[in-house]
Amino acid sequence: MGANATALSLSGVTKRFQGLVAVDGVTIDLASGKLNAIIGPNGAGKRRGVSRTLQIKSVFGGLSVIDNVRIAVLSHERIMAPFRPAGSIRAVTACADEIIDEVGLAAHRDAPAATLSYGDVALLEMALALAAQPKLLLLDEPVCGMGPEETEHTVGMIKEISQRIDVILIEHDMEVVFDIANFIMVMAQGAVLATGTAAEIARDPKVQEAYLGSPEDD
Repeated sequence: MGANATALSLSGVTKRFQGLVAVDGVTIDLASGKLNAIIGPNGAGKRRGVSRTLQIKSVFGGLSVIDNVRIAVLSHERIMAPFRPAGSIRAVTACADEIIDEVGLAAHRDAPAATLSYGDVALLEMALALAAQPKLLLLDEPVCGMGPEETEHTVGMIKEISQRIDVILIEHDMEVVFDIANFIMVMAQGAVLATGTAAEIARDPKVQEAYLGSPEDD
């Protein structure tokens, strides 16, 4: 996250699904040290990768919160050091507890993941992503389906995480995006439509017409 560093750089990226061109020759450079966001309608070509959370949540419902995160920590250790034994269970548990506390799930540490609220499942998935100790974290609609209180908590946590990890937020909630993103990229029909700050995006006529709605539609 140093000065002038790049969080994500893509050059001429194209992605096709059968006859559909989802991403069409996209070239972008997202700066490190900023909370970047990518917005656009479904199918606009928003990308995923690196350490990530998904819009469709994927955790082990039959395991406790701590066991879910322990598994993620162990998996990361084995990837980083495949020919050495993973750290002791005590060290793994300590690391998992630290992550659980960071995302605000300490009160649910021993609860089965299947009993968590939708918002808490999203936080658990974020904990699993953080267990990989990423340099770049992609969050795919992290507040989707959350109520106001859950959204407020999650947004606050994303802000804190972005102070030490580069975060790229993919989100449809414009209020959230405009509130926390330092830089926004708008995609439409697989291409980059506009880039800029929240204020610049909000007044961009191309964005208003394609995504936010033109003033005439108010």
